[in-house]
Amino acid sequence: MRLTTLLGILAGASTLWIAPARAADEIVVGFATAASGFMQAYDKPAQDAALIRIDEINKAGGLLGKKLKPVFADTKTDQAEGAKAGLAVLDQGADLVIVSCDYDFGAPAALQAQAAGKVSFFLCAESIKAGIPGVGPFSFSASVLAPVQGATMSEWAYTKKNARSFYRLLDSWTVYNKGICDGFDWMLPRLKEAKLVGSDTFKNDDASIASQITRIKSLPKEPDAIMLCTMMPGAVSAIKQIRAAGIKSMILNGSGVDGSYWMNAVPDLSNFYVPVQGSVYGDDPNAKVNEFNKKYKEVTGGDPSSQYVYPGYVLIDVWAKAVERAKSTDAAAVVAELEKMNNEPTLFGPRTFTKDIHHQNQGRYLIVDTEAGKPKVIDQWTISEKIPLDYLVSK
Repeated sequence: MRLTTLLGILAGASTLWIAPARAADEIVVGFATAASGFMQAYDKPAQDAALIRIDEINKAGGLLGKKLKPVFADTKTDQAEGAKAGLAVLDQGADLVIVSCDYDFGAPAALQAQAAGKVSFFLCAESIKAGIPGVGPFSFSASVLAPVQGATMSEWAYTKKNARSFYRLLDSWTVYNKGICDGFDWMLPRLKEAKLVGSDTFKNDDASIASQITRIKSLPKEPDAIMLCTMMPGAVSAIKQIRAAGIKSMILNGSGVDGSYWMNAVPDLSNFYVPVQGSVYGDDPNAKVNEFNKKYKEVTGGDPSSQYVYPGYVLIDVWAKAVERAKSTDAAAVVAELEKMNNEPTLFGPRTFTKDIHHQNQGRYLIVDTEAGKPKVIDQWTISEKIPLDYLVSK
């Protein structure tokens, strides 16, 4: 079933929802996320981080004098099941509904929250649709838009690495990948001496990108940078083939390839750069992030796998601040306080929300450089201007 059709049906059905009774000394946080299926790999780490922040708040006395109580329902990485999961946590009294990391899989549950008059947060979705345009005025995402990643990497490479010639290589598999290249496309004309010397596409499951590599190698001069807009699992194959072909250009990518868990497949990878909200490598310039990484390991038994852990912590943090300031969990009051946040400090960088956009169209990123197979933070960058909302929505 197409998502748009499903969402229309669910929005109508949701008007039948009736708020259940709840304990007077509790505020319920509902997780309508994937405990099974491929989205579990994205949802569970961020959910674990959210639960850590919930535990911290409870140990500090709770929120509005009440304990936060998490409840759960499995979306099973299925859109129809996602809608059911949204209803399930609402039936348990959720004032906040937390949904899957991806817009397509998180939207059904978020729409249920919207229809019930409750706030929803996507764990780490980076499409502009994961908010007002795709769900409604009570919906937010805690992460930073994919276009900001592409814009960040191109402006940083131009300014700090003197890159002037760029090759655009898009993996057309997902909206996220396209978003990275959309940000690159928006930024490149603003870099006066920058030049696009070629553009190509491939698909994530392509066994070979030999023809694309041939076109890169046929250029009069190797480009200074390749803007590679891709994600796992196909990113590994593409990067490996580019380097095996002898192409030494710096490779820029989005946050979707953060993490060292895959790098043994590309031994001695170098000149490879990604933007991250926080470092999982123990070298974050903010000591509190490194402390969080240790705490995450103590709680879960494993290190954070990538920067996508962190938005789960952020969403609880900003929502709780808004509840405190509103002195209420009423959705309209909480949304009004969220929309007042302008560069609100969080452990993983500032967050800004407005009445027009419930996502980050500008944000501070750390720059991770991988040399000889070892990633480390070398810089940080915030794009010089926000990506306009009309550009984001038009893509």
